[in-house]
Amino acid sequence: QVQLVESGGGLVQPGGSLRLSCETSGYTLEYYAIAWFRQAPGREREGVSAISTSDGRTYYADSVKGRFTISRDNPRARNTVYLQMSSLQPEDTAVYYCATGMRNDLIQAWDTVRRWRYWGQGTQVTVSS
Repeated sequence: QVQLVESGGGLVQPGGSLRLSCETSGYTLEYYAIAWFRQAPGREREGVSAISTSDGRTYYADSVKGRFTISRDNPRARNTVYLQMSSLQPEDTAVYYCATGMRNDLIQAWDTVRRWRYWGQGTQVTVSS
């Protein structure tokens, strides 16, 4: 079955960087788009970024444009998507989730939570001095 496993979260000081990884299994990476969402305490889950696995188009929330970069890696059997986060601020503190299960041709609606079928367990990112 489809599985997503996030890693790379942690505690970082304001202005610092982290790289999150989402390792996928149970399906062919090119079948679905992949996205990163985040959820802070008391807030709704929000879209951070997404990537089309068919043509590489990327999408970002306005709040992270210029600071975060989504990318994919598909060497042989290892299918991983990354989220490189730079210039982190306290407001970036959240649990970060990767998601898949949306067809690539529907990716224009990438920031709609209910459109994503499969989710990872999340990884905590805390930005604090």
